Amino acid sequence: MDLNVAGIRLDVTEEGYLTDVSQWNEEIAVEIAKELGIELTDRHWEIIYWLQEQVKNDVALSIRGVKKSGVIDIKEFYALFPGGPLKVSTKIAGVPKPKSCI
Repeated sequence: MDLNVAGIRLDVTEEGYLTDVSQWNEEIAVEIAKELGIELTDRHWEIIYWLQEQVKNDVALSIRGVKKSGVIDIKEFYALFPGGPLKVSTKIAGVPKPKSCI
């Protein structure tokens, strides 16, 4: 499936996750966030880069893992990425859909 973001054709799954992580950049993240009704702040970027680092290190992402990470508390995670914080944040971060997301 194709998605045009910031004038760039992206390969995405039916749910909107990038199939080619190398296509991700900050401009694309900003556009995806905008489409989801989120204006990215420095705190969003901290979480986005942390998520990317976890994926690079083969850490399975889950709400429980985020909660235990000490990087962000769950209340703030939900506030920053409303409507399913793990799903929303990983889409913006350009990482594959976590297995823990339905």
